Amino acid sequence: MLQQIDTKSTDSISKLGIEIKGLNLNSKLPKEVIQKIRSAWLENGVAVFPNQDLTHDQFQDFSLEFGNFGDDPFLGGLEDKPNIVEVKRLASETASPFGGGWHSDWSFQSNPPAATFLLSKIIPPVGGDTLFANTQKAYEDLDEELKLKIDNLKVVHSAKLPYADDGFYATEEETRSMNIITSKEAKKEQIHPLVKTHLETQKKGLFINPVYTSHILDVTDEESFLLLSQLYEHMTQEKYIFRHKWSENMLLMWDNRTVMHMAEGGYDGYDRLLHRITIANSA
Repeated sequence: MLQQIDTKSTDSISKLGIEIKGLNLNSKLPKEVIQKIRSAWLENGVAVFPNQDLTHDQFQDFSLEFGNFGDDPFLGGLEDKPNIVEVKRLASETASPFGGGWHSDWSFQSNPPAATFLLSKIIPPVGGDTLFANTQKAYEDLDEELKLKIDNLKVVHSAKLPYADDGFYATEEETRSMNIITSKEAKKEQIHPLVKTHLETQKKGLFINPVYTSHILDVTDEESFLLLSQLYEHMTQEKYIFRHKWSENMLLMWDNRTVMHMAEGGYDGYDRLLHRITIANSA
């Protein structure tokens, strides 16, 4: 059933992203097909499934083939489906697009999620691309001296910048239709290795991002800032980036252990709606 999988030729440089056609995700798939999908996803970081008009139950059922629901601490889900979050922006809104900075979903958690699923429902005719950066390839391309310098460093992650009670979403003046929950709990900190080994592929990657990584431990503030800035500049080179253009009824799943991502705007005056599910890291 997966013979029609093709890696997008436009993303051959970033080595990121694969499109999977020929599957109907509205019914249960055989275990061997799920395993092939998982292998393709782990290898490519992002899997794209076009033409998938799924109900909430069908969306949940397919997502649960890849693990248990993760915890979304600062986003409220649907009343009858609390594990599905509406990522939406109305045509009348002037607030900046949600997720507009480079990040890896919930990297501030003690065990950050393995996967995020995003299913498009209403897509504007312009703008709204999602960008993904290959954090494993970015690490592999570092020179050996820099690898030795960072391999054993620890970094602090926190959700305070966007989600604290005095953070970005709490203090912005514009109204949002999304159910964003701000809290002082967002100020809690979590330590992770700067270079993290993927538990399924055993590949090393840079586990840092500008939204949730606050600083490097056991170095001066200046050294932390300079080193993180150097790594962010390296990670976001065009050669590591896959730019995804949406159409309606398209499902994406990405590996938060392999990529960081960001959402672009450029669709003011249009409604936009996607449904999101987070899957916990059980590996």
